[in-house]
Amino acid sequence: MSLGENILKLRKKNGLSQEQLGEKVDVTRQTISNWELGETQPNPEQLKQLSKSLNVSVDELIDNDLENVILSKVKITEKQTKSIKRLLKGIFIGFMVFLVVDIIAFIICFVGKFGPFKESKSEKVNYSIVEKINI
Repeated sequence: MSLGENILKLRKKNGLSQEQLGEKVDVTRQTISNWELGETQPNPEQLKQLSKSLNVSVDELIDNDLENVILSKVKITEKQTKSIKRLLKGIFIGFMVFLVVDIIAFIICFVGKFGPFKESKSEKVNYSIVEKINI
């Protein structure tokens, strides 16, 4: 819908004549008629006065569909949030796998140095004695 059609529709909805609206906006009846016919358009200051007089926002008056813009930005933000969540979940799982492998490696090394299967120095010496005798 054009700006002129919106002005006409909202003027009638508010029960105003062109002359009454013109007085509120501080323009002539002919100027309101020209706006409604699309021959001329109000300047920004007149748009603000029109929006106040017709009880609508300037965006609604000029049929600026902010709702769709906001909804599309929300959808984009939701998609980005889902992607970031998946990325963080992957990083967390990778970190946990690394941590578990690291703990297992530490336990194996710890058991290897101090565990029940560690050979003592005397066994090492005995092996060396056995090796010398066999030569």
